[in-house]
Amino acid sequence: MLPDQQKNIIGTTKAIYILLMLSTLIGISGLIAVVMAYIYKDGSPSWLQTHYQYQIRTFWIGLLYAVIGLFTYGIGIGVLLIFFTVIWMVIRCIKGLKQLDRAQPVSNPESWLFD
Repeated sequence: MLPDQQKNIIGTTKAIYILLMLSTLIGISGLIAVVMAYIYKDGSPSWLQTHYQYQIRTFWIGLLYAVIGLFTYGIGIGVLLIFFTVIWMVIRCIKGLKQLDRAQPVSNPESWLFD
Protein backbone atom coordinates (compact mmCIF):
# COMPACT_ATOMS: atom_id res chain seq x y z
CA MET A 1 0.00 0.00 0.00
CA LEU A 2 1.32 3.44 -0.90
CA PRO A 3 1.94 5.93 1.92
CA ASP A 4 -0.84 8.28 0.75
CA GLN A 5 -3.29 5.40 0.54
CA GLN A 6 -2.31 4.30 4.04
CA LYS A 7 -2.84 7.83 5.36
CA ASN A 8 -6.28 7.90 3.75
CA ILE A 9 -7.34 4.58 5.22
CA ILE A 10 -6.01 5.56 8.66
CA GLY A 11 -7.97 8.81 8.34
CA THR A 12 -11.07 6.80 7.47
CA THR A 13 -10.54 4.60 10.51
CA LYS A 14 -10.25 7.70 12.72
CA ALA A 15 -13.43 9.08 11.19
CA ILE A 16 -15.24 5.86 12.09
CA TYR A 17 -14.14 6.16 15.72
CA ILE A 18 -15.35 9.76 15.77
CA LEU A 19 -18.69 8.78 14.23
CA LEU A 20 -19.08 6.08 16.86
CA MET A 21 -18.49 8.62 19.62
CA LEU A 22 -20.96 11.00 18.00
CA SER A 23 -23.53 8.21 17.94
CA THR A 24 -23.98 8.74 21.67
CA LEU A 25 -25.56 12.09 20.69
CA ILE A 26 -26.70 11.47 17.11
CA GLY A 27 -27.70 7.84 16.68
CA ILE A 28 -27.55 7.74 12.87
CA SER A 29 -23.80 8.40 12.89
CA GLY A 30 -23.26 4.97 14.47
CA LEU A 31 -25.06 3.32 11.58
CA ILE A 32 -22.87 5.23 9.10
CA ALA A 33 -19.77 4.19 11.08
CA VAL A 34 -20.60 0.48 11.10
CA VAL A 35 -21.39 0.46 7.38
CA MET A 36 -18.04 2.14 6.68
CA ALA A 37 -16.22 -0.36 8.92
CA TYR A 38 -17.78 -3.29 7.08
CA ILE A 39 -16.84 -1.74 3.71
CA TYR A 40 -13.20 -1.00 4.55
CA LYS A 41 -12.45 -4.08 6.66
CA ASP A 42 -11.62 -6.55 3.90
CA GLY A 43 -9.24 -4.43 1.82
CA SER A 44 -7.10 -3.15 4.67
CA PRO A 45 -3.87 -4.40 6.26
CA SER A 46 -4.31 -6.98 9.02
CA TRP A 47 -3.46 -4.55 11.83
CA LEU A 48 -6.19 -2.18 10.63
CA GLN A 49 -8.65 -5.06 10.30
CA THR A 50 -8.44 -5.43 14.08
CA HIS A 51 -9.61 -1.82 14.40
CA TYR A 52 -12.53 -2.41 12.07
CA GLN A 53 -13.51 -5.56 13.94
CA TYR A 54 -13.29 -3.60 17.22
CA GLN A 55 -15.43 -0.79 15.77
CA ILE A 56 -18.05 -3.21 14.45
CA ARG A 57 -18.26 -4.95 17.82
CA THR A 58 -18.42 -1.59 19.60
CA PHE A 59 -21.43 -0.62 17.50
CA TRP A 60 -23.35 -3.87 17.93
CA ILE A 61 -22.62 -4.30 21.63
CA GLY A 62 -23.43 -0.62 22.23
CA LEU A 63 -26.71 -1.04 20.37
CA LEU A 64 -27.53 -4.10 22.48
CA TYR A 65 -26.83 -2.21 25.72
CA ALA A 66 -28.86 0.79 24.51
CA VAL A 67 -31.88 -1.34 23.56
CA ILE A 68 -31.80 -3.12 26.92
CA GLY A 69 -31.49 0.29 28.58
CA LEU A 70 -34.53 1.57 26.73
CA PHE A 71 -36.61 -1.46 27.71
CA THR A 72 -35.62 -1.12 31.36
CA TYR A 73 -35.88 2.67 31.45
CA GLY A 74 -39.23 2.57 33.22
CA ILE A 75 -37.86 0.70 36.22
CA GLY A 76 -34.87 2.99 36.67
CA ILE A 77 -32.14 0.53 35.69
CA GLY A 78 -32.29 1.74 32.10
CA VAL A 79 -31.04 5.21 33.00
CA LEU A 80 -27.91 3.73 34.53
CA LEU A 81 -27.43 1.31 31.65
CA ILE A 82 -27.72 4.05 29.03
CA PHE A 83 -25.27 6.22 31.01
CA PHE A 84 -22.88 3.25 31.23
CA THR A 85 -23.24 2.63 27.49
CA VAL A 86 -22.28 6.20 26.62
CA ILE A 87 -19.21 6.10 28.88
CA TRP A 88 -18.30 2.60 27.63
CA MET A 89 -18.50 3.65 23.97
CA VAL A 90 -16.42 6.80 24.46
CA ILE A 91 -13.71 4.92 26.38
CA ARG A 92 -13.52 2.18 23.73
CA CYS A 93 -13.23 4.74 20.95
CA ILE A 94 -10.54 6.74 22.74
CA LYS A 95 -8.52 3.57 23.39
CA GLY A 96 -8.90 2.56 19.75
CA LEU A 97 -7.80 6.01 18.58
CA LYS A 98 -4.73 5.87 20.82
CA GLN A 99 -3.72 2.51 19.37
CA LEU A 100 -4.42 3.74 15.85
CA ASP A 101 -2.21 6.81 16.38
CA ARG A 102 0.62 4.48 17.39
CA ALA A 103 -0.07 2.31 14.30
CA GLN A 104 -0.76 -0.67 16.55
CA PRO A 105 -3.48 -3.28 16.16
CA VAL A 106 -6.21 -3.52 18.77
CA SER A 107 -4.87 -5.98 21.33
CA ASN A 108 -8.18 -7.83 21.86
CA PRO A 109 -10.76 -6.79 19.24
CA GLU A 110 -13.28 -9.39 20.46
CA SER A 111 -13.42 -7.93 23.95
CA TRP A 112 -16.72 -6.80 25.49
CA LEU A 113 -15.03 -4.29 27.77
CA PHE A 114 -12.10 -1.92 27.24
CA ASP A 115 -9.21 -4.19 26.21
